[in-house]
Amino acid sequence: MDALGWVAVASVLGAGICMGIGAVGPAIGEGRALAQALSSIAQQPDETSTITRTLFVGMAMVESTGIYCFVVTMILLFANPFWKYFLSQAGG
Repeated sequence: MDALGWVAVASVLGAGICMGIGAVGPAIGEGRALAQALSSIAQQPDETSTITRTLFVGMAMVESTGIYCFVVTMILLFANPFWKYFLSQAGG
């Protein structure tokens, strides 16, 4: 396999690993946050609005990690800076 093929393989594998790890971490974090919020609401029902508001802000922060991994994956697949170099080397 030539160098362009290896760049393609590395890009696809890197994107897959990035999304795999990038999806598991936020999912575990969101699950734990939701479990703690439900437990807190069960113990103090009058503080539901405060707990819910804080939960949503925290979930948005945790979800941003998954979104960053998605952006990195899209860059690896569609805007890879190494593609132009290797295509110019292969063509000329």
